[in-house]
Amino acid sequence: MRINRDRAGSLVTHALLILFALLAVAPILVIVVNSFKTTPGIFGQPFALPNAETFSLGGYERVFTRGQFVTNYGNSLIVTVGATVATLVLATLAAFALTEYKVRFAPLVGGFFVLGIMLPIRLGTVPIIKTMISWQLMDTLVALVLVYTAMSLPLAIALLMTYFKAVPAAVKEAARIDGAGELRTLSITLPMVRPGLAAVASVTMLPIWNDLWFPLILAPSKENQTVTLGVQQFVGQFLNDYPALLGALTLGAVPLIVLFVVFSRQFIQGLSAGIGK
Repeated sequence: MRINRDRAGSLVTHALLILFALLAVAPILVIVVNSFKTTPGIFGQPFALPNAETFSLGGYERVFTRGQFVTNYGNSLIVTVGATVATLVLATLAAFALTEYKVRFAPLVGGFFVLGIMLPIRLGTVPIIKTMISWQLMDTLVALVLVYTAMSLPLAIALLMTYFKAVPAAVKEAARIDGAGELRTLSITLPMVRPGLAAVASVTMLPIWNDLWFPLILAPSKENQTVTLGVQQFVGQFLNDYPALLGALTLGAVPLIVLFVVFSRQFIQGLSAGIGK
């Protein structure tokens, strides 16, 4: 009797998970399918597969001919990779220092970073603009990298601190007894916090790649536009190019989908372990 109850509970759990997965994937599939249609096909049969009458690659052709999609794509890659690498390096150093060195202000600094998670960085848009103007970094990719790094550091540091606290003290003490310096000791502990690094990289890349606010404010020129900002060129005041818009959205989501498929195990393991700790 107990076995039947457990089996029934397992079936209900799997059914709910499948339902949630379908609800999450369905909008993406609708976008991808409609990107291969004409505009009448999108509005006439939005949930049907393309056929001989509605199939068209014109949207993808206009993405590359009308817009600067390759340039936008490259800008997004530069900003996302640059901010992610900077976040990983700075967060690793800060988390190691806050967990390893017992000083009076360490809890205060840790609480300061936790506070940074709760306060949205967009509240400081005006001071950020003034700072970038004074540094002569307006309309540059460097400004975006700096802002996104500052935006990502609080969560990254808080997450990595949980992993560094779980590293056995004996490992670090043995490294120091053997004459290892602090950077060498840090490098020895890095393999033990690898899931945390993967989780930080994953949660850092997604909001940066999809952000529209700061590219619109800090780097609006055509030469520095990111993918999310470049997509807006297919949205007009009186006429929208829906096939090109959906095609650009599909191409823009490809890197994130590929990264998640390749590193999904590390992402789930790192994020769940960080929450559990």
